[in-house]
Order: sequence, then structure tokens, then C-alpha cells
Amino acid sequence: MIDLYTWPTPNGHKIHIMLEETGLPYTVHPIDIQAGDQFKPDFLKISPNNKMPAIVDRDGPGGKPMALAESGAILFYLASKTGKFLPADIRERWAVMQWVMFQMGHIGPMLGQAHHFLGYSVEKIPYAMERYKNEANRLYRVLDRRLGESAYVATGAYTIADMAIMPWLRSADRQGVNIDEYPNVKRWFDKINERPAVKRALQVLADRRRTAPLTPEQREVMFGSVQYAKR
Repeated sequence: MIDLYTWPTPNGHKIHIMLEETGLPYTVHPIDIQAGDQFKPDFLKISPNNKMPAIVDRDGPGGKPMALAESGAILFYLASKTGKFLPADIRERWAVMQWVMFQMGHIGPMLGQAHHFLGYSVEKIPYAMERYKNEANRLYRVLDRRLGESAYVATGAYTIADMAIMPWLRSADRQGVNIDEYPNVKRWFDKINERPAVKRALQVLADRRRTAPLTPEQREVMFGSVQYAKR
């Protein structure tokens, strides 16, 4: 059994998808990042950087529980545990590693900044808004070129690299991107979005998704002094 500490964000959905695709049994523990659950001592023991998702595999290596944070590491761990969605061929395996790192180092951080400055920031800073909108579109172009060569991002088959990237593209309009301008990305995105396991995964904690603007208290937790307090 996997204890999954998560919230309905792109990084959370990456792990929801992998768990649904592999069929591993899991129990969801909501970590409300707007309420500050990520700063609670018990969670920090599992995820020292106070970021979700995180897991505890009750049947980890040697039959002992294992805690793991960082969504990219969790994807590789679950792929290794199940033998699924990570090729055995060494060249293809390293290609998957490359594209998961592309998501972790570029897609997540840069699209996250686009979300922040285009949508969340109270102060509208034209330089930042333009910078991250441009970077978001550059990254979509990188993906579009790649997906013009390959049915899936890393190899010709569906892997954890696709699971890592796809959830970040669900809000293209909020990143200053018109996904229709990237036909290869759109084809790939729509194909993955129709997978039954992906549909189930995107419903995990879907009822908890924010629909109203952040309150001042929530904004302080997400972006203000609460985020940076010593612990």
C-alpha cells in the first residue's frame, strides 16, 4: 500500500497518473497547500522541502516502509518497483531520464512562474509577465518539435516522461499559450487525456480544487511570510 500525500496540482497529478496506470493500491492524504498543511512537522518528516506530493511505501525495499519526496524521484521509484513505463533498453531508459529532467528543470519551474506572474501576482510586472510567457511558448515549441519526431516524448511508447509533462499543460491559456498553435503537442495531449487511468487520476481530490480567488490568508501561506518562516 502506498500512502500518498498530495493535492490536485500538476505535480500531484503526475503521481496520481502513475499510480492509476500501474494499479498500485494507494491511500490519499490531502495536503492543503493553501491552509499550510505542508508545514506541519509530521509532513516535514516525509518531505523535508515542504513540497507535495510525497509518498510512504509501506512495503518498500526489504519489506520496510520507505518515505520519498520529489515527484520526479517518485515516478522513477514507482517505475522501478512495478517494472512499468520505464524501458529496459539502456538508451531508451536514459532518454526517459532526459525528458523527466526537462520537466523537472524547465517545464515545471518556468510554467509555474508563468502561472504566478500572469495570474497570482497582485503586482503586475510587465517584464516578468512577458519573460515567462515567452519562455512558456519556447518550451511548447521544444515539445512540438520533439513530438513531430516521436509519438511520445521520450520514446515511441508511453512512459513516465509523458506522465510528468502532461499535467503541466492542462492550463495552457493561464501560461500565455494557445495550445492550438502547437499541433503535435495538442495531438499528444488529447491522446493522453483520453486514457482511462489518466481520467481517473485527474479526479483525485478534484472537489478540492480552488474556484475562488485566494484569500489574503491563503496568499500569505502560498507566497508570503508563512512560506519563508524558520522551522
